Amino acid sequence: GTYIMISAFFELVTDKVASAILAMVVASLLPWVVSIVAKVSGGFRIRNNAHPREFFQNATGMAARANAAQQNSYETLPVFLAAVIVAMLFFVPQSIINILAWLYVMIRIGFCVAYITNLAMFRSILWVLSIACCLMLFYLAIRVSV
Repeated sequence: GTYIMISAFFELVTDKVASAILAMVVASLLPWVVSIVAKVSGGFRIRNNAHPREFFQNATGMAARANAAQQNSYETLPVFLAAVIVAMLFFVPQSIINILAWLYVMIRIGFCVAYITNLAMFRSILWVLSIACCLMLFYLAIRVSV
């Protein structure tokens, strides 16, 4: 079960630069996808598009949690993007960059699902793990550069 999933993950992640770039694109689109969940679950209408932030100030339940997941995704995205770029600039082995980049993306997807479904402790653990992926990329860049 778990072993098969892990080995399938490693087989999907190539050692090409394009894999890291694709992970960056997916991570960049994730907040937008979560915003759709927030809007649909909150009863967002076209007229609300004039003032979407005002609409979400009054959101509750799943819509409010999905909106919070969207905001958190935007908050951590620059750290992730910078970590991948720095790791690439300092010639961290591309296969390691790709694994950590895709691991970040998968953890962030799990984070959003945990946030939306109100699994607070699990969500917090996933947040820490996603940041650990970024910190590991920075650490490896430092190690390679000395």
